[in-house]
Amino acid sequence: MNSTFLHYHIILPIEVIFMGWPWPITLLLGHPGCGKSTFLKALAGKLNKSLKLKGEITYNGYKLNEFVPQKTAAYISQYDTHIAEMMVRETLEFSARLQGVGCRADIMKEVLRREKKQGITPDPLLDAYMKGMSVKGQHKNLQTEYIMKIMGLDSCADTMVGDAMRKGLSGGEQKRLTTAEMIVGPSKALFLDDISTGLDSSSTYQIVSCLQQLAHTTESSVVVSLLQPASETYDLFDDVILMAEGKTVYHGPRRNILDFFKGCGFTCPERKSIADFLQEVLSRKDQEQYWSYWHEQYAYMTVDQFVEKFTSSQIGQKLINELSMPLESSEGLKNALSFTKYSLSNFELFKACLSRELLLMRRNLLVYIVKSTQLALIAIIAGTVFLRTRMGVDTVHASYYMGALFYALILTLVNGFPELIIVLSRMQVFNKQRDCNFYPSWAYAIPAAPLKIPISLAESLTWTCITYFLIGYSPEASR
Repeated sequence: MNSTFLHYHIILPIEVIFMGWPWPITLLLGHPGCGKSTFLKALAGKLNKSLKLKGEITYNGYKLNEFVPQKTAAYISQYDTHIAEMMVRETLEFSARLQGVGCRADIMKEVLRREKKQGITPDPLLDAYMKGMSVKGQHKNLQTEYIMKIMGLDSCADTMVGDAMRKGLSGGEQKRLTTAEMIVGPSKALFLDDISTGLDSSSTYQIVSCLQQLAHTTESSVVVSLLQPASETYDLFDDVILMAEGKTVYHGPRRNILDFFKGCGFTCPERKSIADFLQEVLSRKDQEQYWSYWHEQYAYMTVDQFVEKFTSSQIGQKLINELSMPLESSEGLKNALSFTKYSLSNFELFKACLSRELLLMRRNLLVYIVKSTQLALIAIIAGTVFLRTRMGVDTVHASYYMGALFYALILTLVNGFPELIIVLSRMQVFNKQRDCNFYPSWAYAIPAAPLKIPISLAESLTWTCITYFLIGYSPEASR
């Protein structure tokens, strides 16, 4: 990776202290394969540890190995992976419960201390809301309702997520849920990777509009990767990062990017989409049509030449100067970061996963009823096939016993297939939430095991009661 590709400093705000400062929302543009996803994963600390990286990424002056970036920043993938049986509110409440309040409790103490020192009387509604969000161990969080309102999910809060087999949310609503699931936590740096996949321009505009409102009201650092945003969507962003061949061609205010390329000799036509122009001007086959210096002969300008021009430009020099300035560490900047891998204790993690598993078992109750009914019918059929009121204990009748036992074992194995499909359908959700440090693997696996024991015992008892005397096993109590 290029060193300029990973030399970034991220400043996270302290809630409430900087109220009123419009926090920018940044657009990440570039051709497919130029490194946008890798760039966002690097910023969020999601890259494989075996990769060799150059450059430096810091949050509030702290390097990635000095805190837990997976809890401080949220990487939101382009893929919508949710449990289909859960409702929107339940999905967000589970996410909020596991992500916890993060640094909000410490931030609230700092805010109260400064208010008392300066003699400030806070707004009663705002004060109640901030204190409500800072209470630990809540099953339901005020933040959940607030995020649903911002993301436009309040109208479908009690709708099941659904999938290809179940009717549920639309594509745009699932995209909003994917975003809301991560931003409902205390993360203040949000990196969204190509969230327009499979959406029309209107749905993309609505989602980006919600993100703009979120960034400006909660003062979050938001970077959104889009492939070909419409003009009205492009205008919602404050800053633009333009990438090509793994290099940063431009990083600065959106209003200045056309002036930069005009200084390089390329002009965007009046009715041309600016986002399309920015990507085509870096292409060898499309670049010439935008050449504006007719008195000079056109020559293809490479990505490296654009990078050199940006580095020497006023915006580039300002960016370099900001990166070179050391950031003075303070307690407030430290409080905006997360230094623990999980937000809850081991017991609370177990309780949260156990309650979700109970909920999913109730939602899939029909599956277990159908399985038990099917097992009872097959047990009656098996009892008639191997019907014996009493068999002798000898080599002749031993084959009947072995055949009946082998059939019971095979049937028990096949009877678990429906539940195996349910487990496999949730593996992507498990991998996503585990990688985001929602919970460790044991917290997901251990609650599921004991809850299945009563079902297994009931199925075994049903089979045994029906087939034992029909087949003619030994009737002694000890057997």
